[in-house]
Amino acid sequence: MPTVDVIVPAYNAAQYLAAAIESVVAQTFGDWRMILVDDGSTDGTPEIARTYVERLGAKLKYVRQHNQGVSAARNTAIRNSSAEFLALLDGDDVWLPHRLSESLKVFDHCPEVGLAYGLVSRIDPTSAIIDTPLTDQKHGEGRIASYIYMRRVHLPCPTITLRRACLDEVGLFDETMRATEDRDLCLRIALRYAIRFIPKVLAYYRISPNSMSTDPERMLQAQLQFIEKHYGQPGCGWRAKHIALSTVYQERAETFSRRGNARLALSNAMRAVAFNPLDTLAAASLTLSWFKSKTR
Repeated sequence: MPTVDVIVPAYNAAQYLAAAIESVVAQTFGDWRMILVDDGSTDGTPEIARTYVERLGAKLKYVRQHNQGVSAARNTAIRNSSAEFLALLDGDDVWLPHRLSESLKVFDHCPEVGLAYGLVSRIDPTSAIIDTPLTDQKHGEGRIASYIYMRRVHLPCPTITLRRACLDEVGLFDETMRATEDRDLCLRIALRYAIRFIPKVLAYYRISPNSMSTDPERMLQAQLQFIEKHYGQPGCGWRAKHIALSTVYQERAETFSRRGNARLALSNAMRAVAFNPLDTLAAASLTLSWFKSKTR
């Protein structure tokens, strides 16, 4: 039995899938198995997957299903897994060679740790590096459920490694969620286990023009669903909810500002401040959006 099963959902990922698989093959830690779930792709994903099945043999298990969404694809992979640890990788992202070795060593002799994560560099569709977001990780590890809820901590999906035993307690991915499903699972784990942060870039996260994250309205609905779902959990009370809502609208303001839509940037910044008027970041976002609206 391998130490870690690599959970890879793929939907029409033919353009990038080979790079994702090769990044697993290149790991310095070799005791892994990949479970690749093709979520009803209509492009060349099956052909690429079968090529690697022939090459990797028992190191790669390929499952094809009707299109059901990324949460369902990940759950199918998890149900086909057996390793003590699970590591997440989407079919268009790329791991750095030390990704597994750095992740797994933080669990040594630490049974209270249920999940570990690190940093990513963002890449564009051509694989050129865009940036490396460096967020304040003051509250990035330990018992951090409330900070995950408030969106004060971000856990990049291709860096997440978790104990399989955690899922026996908290369940699998929520298939009703079309986005933020990874934050949802992380929060459920964080309510019972400690989280460990690895201060290193472990993966490349691809920004695609067709990804869910580029659709602000669908993202908003998913984020609001997440906030309502967990409201009332320990650390997720009235104050935390308002901070979470403020952060959501602040992020929307920044998105619209980058897109040059000053009107929507300003209106969302105002909502951010309304939910959390003492938040200086929200106030700064409002000021910036107002300034841009006056200078266009």
